[in-house]
Amino acid sequence: MQVFSDERRTLLRAMLAGGGYAAMGGALAAAPGALVTRPIPSSGELLPVVGLGSWITFNVGNDPAARANCTNVVRAFLDGGGRLIDSSPMYGSAQAVIGNALAQLKQPKTVFSADKVWIGSGTKGPAQIESSRALWSVPRFDLLQVHNLLAWEDHLRTLQSMKAAGRLRYVGITTSEGRRHGELIKIMETQPLDFVQVSYNVLDREVEARILPLARERRIAVIVNRPFRQGDLTQSLAGKPLPGWARDIGCTSWAQALLKFIVSEPGVTCAIPATSKPAHALDNMLAARGAMPDGALRRRIAADVMRFT
Repeated sequence: MQVFSDERRTLLRAMLAGGGYAAMGGALAAAPGALVTRPIPSSGELLPVVGLGSWITFNVGNDPAARANCTNVVRAFLDGGGRLIDSSPMYGSAQAVIGNALAQLKQPKTVFSADKVWIGSGTKGPAQIESSRALWSVPRFDLLQVHNLLAWEDHLRTLQSMKAAGRLRYVGITTSEGRRHGELIKIMETQPLDFVQVSYNVLDREVEARILPLARERRIAVIVNRPFRQGDLTQSLAGKPLPGWARDIGCTSWAQALLKFIVSEPGVTCAIPATSKPAHALDNMLAARGAMPDGALRRRIAADVMRFT
C-alpha cells in the first residue's frame, strides 16, 4: 500500500496546486532526511546522488511557455538540493534552454555544469565546446564528456588539455543503451578519466558485471542515464501500488524507488532522470534523501518491478 507522510503529502499538494512549482513556496524545508551525496573519486568533491538530465524534455525551441516551464523544472531541482545538470549538443535546443533557465535564476553558483562534445571531427571539437559554453552562459564547464565515444581519442586529448590549462574541471566519456561496453572498458582501463556515463536501471544491469567494479578500482565517478528507460518504467508501473518495503526507505512514488535502487549501488555517483514537470523534479530529488535500500531490499525491488512489468 502507498504510504505518504504528512510532510510529504503537504509538500506534493503545494507543488501540484495550480500545476506548477511556484505554488510550492517554502514547503521544501519539510522534506525529511539529509541529502545523500557521493564523492567524486578524483577530487573528493561531493555531489548529490540525483541530478537532472535534459534529453528530449528540454528540447522545446523558443516557445516562451515551454521555456518558462523548463526554468521551473530547474528551480525545483536546485531548491530540492540538486546540482548536476547534464546536456549535449545532440539534444536540440536543450543547451540554450538551460542557459535561459540559469539566467532567469540569476546564475546559481551551486550548479555543476555537465555537457558533452559530440562531433565526428576532432579539429572541430573546440569550436563546438565554445558554442556549448556560450549557450549555457557559464565561464567554464565543470565536466565535459565525449558523447557516445564519438572520435574519442581526439576529443579526450582536447579535454585533457583544457583541464591542464584550468579551463575545465573534470573529463569524462559516455555511452548509452548498453552500446560499445567493450570499448568503454578498454578506455577506462587505459585513460585518465574523472567520469563515465552509462545506462543503468532496475532491469538493465549489465554494468554491474565489469563497468561499475572497474570504475571503483580506477577511482572514476559514474553518472547513470536512462534510469527510467526514458519513461517506460514509470509508465508501466503507474497505478501499481507500492509494496510495503517502500515505507521502510521513505518512498512515496515508484520513481523514488527506482532511483533509490540505482543510487544505493556503491559504484554509482549520480543518476540523471529527465523530466518536463517541476513536480516530478521535486519528487526525484526526494529520492536523494532518507534511508537507502540494502542488498536484500534491492533484490526485492528488482523482483517486484519485474513482476509488475
